Amino acid sequence: MTIRPLGDKIVIRVIEDAEQTSGGIFIPDSAKEKSQKGEVIAVGSGKTNDKGEKEPMEVKVGEVVLFAKYAGTDVKVADETLKILAVSDVLGVLE
Repeated sequence: MTIRPLGDKIVIRVIEDAEQTSGGIFIPDSAKEKSQKGEVIAVGSGKTNDKGEKEPMEVKVGEVVLFAKYAGTDVKVADETLKILAVSDVLGVLE
């Protein structure tokens, strides 16, 4: 099963931060902050403007993006947790 986002929505696979510091200390789940980066795995068709035209999406499949801390909705698909969020919640693309 796959997800096809609508409009200006995107689907990302959250990239978890390392569970161990560079000094070798393991970080427990309770002390971790929510990750704010993920790989785009699907994009919608774009937002429709006032003239009825589709605006092109600013992100592409395969790009790694930074997003707002509490943005989006988590969904579980085939034993994997993905996040659906609006393009406006994307803060930038990592290059």
